[in-house]
Amino acid sequence: MRDTVSADSEPEKLILGHPRGLFVLFLAEMWERFCYYGMRGLLVLYLTKALMMGDAKAFGIYGAYTALIYAAPVLGGIIADKVLGYRRAVILGGLMMAIGEFVVLGGTATTLYIGMGLLTIGNGYLKANISSIVGLLYGAGDPRRDSGFTIFYMGINLGAFLATTVCAWVGETYGYHYGFGLAGIGMLIGVATFIIGQPWLKDHGGPPSLERLRSPAFLGLSLQTVTILGSFAAVPLLYLLMTRNQMVGVLLILVAIYVVGSLLFNGFKSGRIQRDRTIVLVVLMFFNVVFWAFFEQAGSSLTLFTDRNVDRYIPFLDWEMGAAMTQSFNSMFILLFGSVFSAMWIALERRNANPNIPAKFGIGILLLGIGFLVLLLGREMAGPDALVPLWILAFMYMLHTMGELSLSPIGLSMVTKLSPPGMTGTVMGAWFLSWAGSNYVAAILAKLTGSEEEGSAAIAGMVRAAENAIAVPPGPVTKVLAVAQERSTDAYWLGELGKAQEGLTTYVDLFATLGYIAFGTGVFLIIIARPLNRMMHGVK
Repeated sequence: MRDTVSADSEPEKLILGHPRGLFVLFLAEMWERFCYYGMRGLLVLYLTKALMMGDAKAFGIYGAYTALIYAAPVLGGIIADKVLGYRRAVILGGLMMAIGEFVVLGGTATTLYIGMGLLTIGNGYLKANISSIVGLLYGAGDPRRDSGFTIFYMGINLGAFLATTVCAWVGETYGYHYGFGLAGIGMLIGVATFIIGQPWLKDHGGPPSLERLRSPAFLGLSLQTVTILGSFAAVPLLYLLMTRNQMVGVLLILVAIYVVGSLLFNGFKSGRIQRDRTIVLVVLMFFNVVFWAFFEQAGSSLTLFTDRNVDRYIPFLDWEMGAAMTQSFNSMFILLFGSVFSAMWIALERRNANPNIPAKFGIGILLLGIGFLVLLLGREMAGPDALVPLWILAFMYMLHTMGELSLSPIGLSMVTKLSPPGMTGTVMGAWFLSWAGSNYVAAILAKLTGSEEEGSAAIAGMVRAAENAIAVPPGPVTKVLAVAQERSTDAYWLGELGKAQEGLTTYVDLFATLGYIAFGTGVFLIIIARPLNRMMHGVK
């Protein structure tokens, strides 16, 4: 740690050349991602195995939840800007997320929906505003800003990695409620870290008007109290949207029409250059939805595919990896390759060979498609037990991660550069909504692998019955079938093998279709990248 002198001549304590507050935010965001991905990684397995829901219903709930999670920061950012300030919003959001995880421990569908409602609102407050505080730590033109956000981004992925290893392992080994509880404890640690580290944040992120925040607003209650109570009072609305998840799709469509219409209207009235830039922005938002709708199969259909049709036994460890834990491949590869990609783009720029923004989007979608197509090889390598080798799944995730690194890091930067004047906030909200929409579409695609009353739900029910009958701890399908075989239940064994083979075909056929579509889309976007780049009029 060393000191430097800031613009106001006050000594500034630094860690690794950055303000100390950055590392407070790094840890707080790491634990927030630990909480979110701890829930996300186990959710579909919990719905299908513990609450005994059919695949289609589980995917619908999962899609509504993840879509609302990405939509909530739009409103959370507005409330922080106008009422709470960033710090109070982060603390309120973290506490609501922790409470949400603990409510889920009730073990019923009702407590799950209430808990997810609290998690959604809490995430809207925290996710929207903690990164804003990161930006406030650096003055205008500070060359450390990009490096600071890179460090912060590593905290995000470290939290995701810990969640999809530790939380996932605990949940699948000892019971889902232990995994959810651990995620809630992690969020409490994050909130405590943020509160203790307040002095290192100096005066950044305070409310726009402390006097107004404390003044009476309704029935003698202060504006801050009304805002907090109103946040909790909104949970029943989220409950309704979770249980009637088709409504989420309708809301997203209506909001998308309004936002895109506003963007195009303002872009066309601002002259030819801004018109062209706005068109490119809308086009790339569409391709962003395509990418994430396919990519986000990871938490839904890919997780159930992994649970049912991937051989997760690792011989040299004599250990079977949990299905939810395989989601850690993505964050692990980001931690490994993130700095490599960053250095690669810089090296290509020096050689005047750096692909333009639309081309990078195309490369990302192309790699995503190749990743899905790798599963065709996995199906050919599957034996009579219909289990794909684990390394095939890991290789797919590596290609998907390389696609993400080609597309995702430049997205937010592109939004700020292409936005019509005075609409950066609106466009940033639209970008979040494109992620929300992609998660909802992802659930629709995932439903193509299962049905409400048959197939996957029936298999889950039979496996659960077998587990109860033979009095063994809940575990992977392969273990239950092995015990059943040893007890001479040949008919059951053969029936399950047939269903496993059928399931493998269904899953891989869908993933291959997504792969072909993504591959073709990526090639198409690379072809039209040059004219799109010209329409950006110098924006890089």
